[in-house]
Amino acid sequence: MKKGLLILVSLLSSSCSVFGVRTAEELDYTVIEKINDVEIRKYNPYISAQATMRGDYDEIDGQLFGELAGYIFGKNKQKEKIAMTAPVVMNKPDSNKSEKIAMTAPVVLESNDNNEWTMSFSMPKKYTLETLPQPLSNNVQIIQNDETLYAVVRYTGSFDSLESRKANKKKLLEWLNTQQKYQMISPPVFAGYDPPFTLPFLRRNEVLVKIKSNN
Repeated sequence: MKKGLLILVSLLSSSCSVFGVRTAEELDYTVIEKINDVEIRKYNPYISAQATMRGDYDEIDGQLFGELAGYIFGKNKQKEKIAMTAPVVMNKPDSNKSEKIAMTAPVVLESNDNNEWTMSFSMPKKYTLETLPQPLSNNVQIIQNDETLYAVVRYTGSFDSLESRKANKKKLLEWLNTQQKYQMISPPVFAGYDPPFTLPFLRRNEVLVKIKSNN
């Protein structure tokens, strides 16, 4: 379900292309250091919209995407238009009161040991908790994220590839286990920046782990 919906709405996108050109706003961060394939980044505070469901990924990924898509298409108390600029741009023509809101990259996916999956969309930095439209669905939450330190590995290919996720997750966790400077404080999450029609070798995907410095 999600793949078909992504392909449909991505064809409306003006922020990304088959060649991986991005014009969408992205989350602000500073690279503290880079060690081989691992970047240590400090992210500024940001707001995200997220939805959580339990089940196998192949069964619930479309439902998660649908919950968040419903929110940005106008399923909110203000009935405002919300246009995703990465990876898609959407429009809700029957809204009486509308404001176009550009969603920042990336789309983030995470899971826990209880087989719960959380998908989140980052909101543009010009908005606050007070100015963002409030979701009508009880399964969509607006979250304020504090300044955070992450260890990150970047890779290409399909965002839905479980093999790529596992391989890059392993690479990051093995690196964390062999150094003493940083301590892992959260499970890995996965981030995707591009629509599915982007050439695979030009897609930007990442695995991130929240860390703290031991110094």
